[in-house]
Amino acid sequence: MTPTTPMSNRRRFLQAGVAAVAAPLILPSGLRSAVSAPSRRISMAFIGMGKQSRGLLDKFLADPGVQVVAVCDVDAQRREAEKARVDFHYGNRNCAAVTDFRDVTSRDDIDAVCIATPDHWHAIQTVAALDAGKDVYCEKPLTHNIREAVAVMEAVERNRAILQTGSMQRSSREFWTAAMLVRNGVIGKVKRVAVNFGPPGRPCDLPAESMEPGLDWDLWLGPAPERPYHSILSPRGVHQHFPAWRNYQEFGGGMVTDWGAHQLDIVQWGLDKDESGPVAVIPPKTGDGTSGGTLVYEGNIPVVHGEGVGVHFVGTDGEVQVNRGVFQLTIAGKPFAGRLDRNDKTKSLEAELDKAADAFLKNASVRLYQSAGHVPDFLGAVRSRKKPITHERVGGHTAIACHLLNLGYYHRQNIQWDPARHDFAGGTGRPEWKTRIYRGAWRV
Repeated sequence: MTPTTPMSNRRRFLQAGVAAVAAPLILPSGLRSAVSAPSRRISMAFIGMGKQSRGLLDKFLADPGVQVVAVCDVDAQRREAEKARVDFHYGNRNCAAVTDFRDVTSRDDIDAVCIATPDHWHAIQTVAALDAGKDVYCEKPLTHNIREAVAVMEAVERNRAILQTGSMQRSSREFWTAAMLVRNGVIGKVKRVAVNFGPPGRPCDLPAESMEPGLDWDLWLGPAPERPYHSILSPRGVHQHFPAWRNYQEFGGGMVTDWGAHQLDIVQWGLDKDESGPVAVIPPKTGDGTSGGTLVYEGNIPVVHGEGVGVHFVGTDGEVQVNRGVFQLTIAGKPFAGRLDRNDKTKSLEAELDKAADAFLKNASVRLYQSAGHVPDFLGAVRSRKKPITHERVGGHTAIACHLLNLGYYHRQNIQWDPARHDFAGGTGRPEWKTRIYRGAWRV
């Protein structure tokens, strides 16, 4: 039995106060911090304040039932800029700005954290927050390697916590409709799937650069191998782009874990493999070794990387193609509904989705979870204690699929996988492929 803690008491108080959150007091911004019962709000902190986190912060601040109390970043300019933005929103100076995420996870007055740091930090910070009694919204991919994915799933379970992975495509109607059509057999038995995103990760070979004061570079590296600073990895200050640390194996997994975490998530949804995953990996036999890798699912369904538009399900009776702003349903070789050019102004995506849904989904026997918004879905789960749309097992198994595809590229070997045991099978693979060497005292 999980012991009663100040945080578990706070969770029960939050749940009891759902009605109050649903009808919040209307206060001038300058008085918001003076509310006498802050426990009725979800007290939140943000770890990592780059471009992605700034967009998420806007969404969380928009909920009157949320109080952001702390921001954390290893770059002084970023954390101070976001502290100023939070303070302006609430009309006070109460938001803490800290360098070390442990100064967030150690606070008993914080209910939930949003983690949008580089991938090599995700699992360490997530497990620390979960074990400290917090709920977590963590960006995708949920982890840097397979072992970490299992560790995060286990941490959520033992803490009875809520976790949402930032695979926000599941909260968009075109992806939900595509998965619904596939799951309800509209295209017949799935024969193959094509996915299109960029290459696997590569070893970091960036030269040393001089660094201005204000960045804790050692803490940015954390569990990753020690190496000199380079601005490609951590651009200084408040910048407007997604840094390229994600291209390097030490910090990410290339586009296979970056965009692949989005697209393979939809594959898993459509194939009903949220609690499972692929059973084999086949590396490319030709080409430059950065595309053509294949994940094989039960029933001998190949998922081929580097083809099509977004996600392309091919069945015995039809096809479904989907990407952001793009959708097409083909039946018996003829397009039935959709548009494959998001710039095509002659067609409304919503109208095309309506057409497909009206024809095939009115009496659907399979009804998938439908989210009206990824951040609101997480906050609703925190209040209700019901799992959100991309909970830990969704995010964990999607991350494992991404990592397996990368292992096929990195080692150029056929791999058999047992998704129930989260382990290699058939004498393939090596235990060390599931994890990494951690620097210093950092561990999961």
